Amino acid sequence: MKTSKKQKLASQHKQRIIIFIMYIIFILIFSFLIFHLCHAAIFDIVNQCPYTIWPAIIPGGGRELLPGQNWTIFVNSRMDDARIWARTGCTFNKSGHGQCETGDCNGLLECQIYGSPPNTLAEFTLNGFNNLDFISISLVEGFNVPIEFSPIAGCNHAIQCSTNITGQCPDELKTSGGCNNPCTVFKTDEYCCKSGNCKPTNYSNFFKGLCPNAYSYPMDDESSTFTCIGGTDYRIAFCPNNIVTTPPSSSGYATFDIINRCPYTVWAAAIPGGGKQLDKDQTWSINVNVGTVPGRIWARTGCNFSDSGYGSCETGDCNGLLECQAYGKPPNTLAEFALNQFSNLDFNDISLVEGFNVPMEFSPTSGCARGMIQCSADINGQCPAQLKTNGGCNNPCTVFKTNEYCCNSGSCGPTNYSKFFKGFCPNAYSYPYDDKTSTFTCPGGASYKVVFCP
Repeated sequence: MKTSKKQKLASQHKQRIIIFIMYIIFILIFSFLIFHLCHAAIFDIVNQCPYTIWPAIIPGGGRELLPGQNWTIFVNSRMDDARIWARTGCTFNKSGHGQCETGDCNGLLECQIYGSPPNTLAEFTLNGFNNLDFISISLVEGFNVPIEFSPIAGCNHAIQCSTNITGQCPDELKTSGGCNNPCTVFKTDEYCCKSGNCKPTNYSNFFKGLCPNAYSYPMDDESSTFTCIGGTDYRIAFCPNNIVTTPPSSSGYATFDIINRCPYTVWAAAIPGGGKQLDKDQTWSINVNVGTVPGRIWARTGCNFSDSGYGSCETGDCNGLLECQAYGKPPNTLAEFALNQFSNLDFNDISLVEGFNVPMEFSPTSGCARGMIQCSADINGQCPAQLKTNGGCNNPCTVFKTNEYCCNSGSCGPTNYSKFFKGFCPNAYSYPYDDKTSTFTCPGGASYKVVFCP
């Protein structure tokens, strides 16, 4: 049966109506998206750590960021009580399920709830009172990764917590991957502030001393909340001190050959770089970005790690990880460096400020005529009784915890203990302000070797 002309016209009319309706729906959806994006705040999340992290945002989800990667997200301009944090030590399957050592959010890659302490937090409310954004860094839930929270433009309030809190964490707050908050550990109102009425404690003062602009306890508002004009865009940088601050050389990196000449196994560690087991006469070569500041290399001793890279070390332990994500636990002899800094110079030294565990040489292999610096004396065998510890000779700050030795006030001089270290290793740092005789330079672009038991 043939279709009548009237039926054909009716069918065509119906199709035109459907197409018109779909067009209207498309325009509405497109307009909504444009309106949403134009009124959203941009957050650029950057991983400057020498290790992988899994940043998370509520609301927003989460993802993996390798070193040097960034993640740009759009956040609703009327957002209230939002937070961004880094997770570490994570393992996820293809469906996004797994777990993290710090900051875990019920085992999901894309977080739907806040993370588990410890985690350093960037907190914000957008377009709040008087159309202001309120931003802060919080240590109320502890610390796991250094962070910077800064406006991209239009506001001068850049805030940062970049101190190695994990490496200085009180014993009772130490946990795998970070430094815990006292509420999680002690569960009392003094620290948890469930009554809404609490004051600073010794622990909050510890956090505040290392990061003065960060929240240290729940009611720490006056010195820890900053404002910007609504509509500002922001940048969250994890491990902000690993910024490349000067133009790189042609290669873009400096090579460090780390060599074990000890008659025993050591577990070399580098920030940035990670860590590796080195048997006698083995070498580990790493490339460090030109501009890195600060960096350090050290040896760990008496270690025992599982196949997955978890365990512990007698000296220099970095939260029980084979591939270090944080500085080591004293005592440890340190090779420290800052690459391509003032006048395009590299600054390097050997430091005994955190004690001594393994003899060390730190010397250029190319691009610098300067000779080696070395600390090869038997300090462990002649260590004062008060500083003796398993596997090494401790620093007096770790033992006595006073400003005379720790120099927390930023003002201190040599002591009998620093003179002991200086007597054995005249070219090494012996206390925090021992700069004049202990800092050496090379032209930017030089390569180096660090030798254990030279």
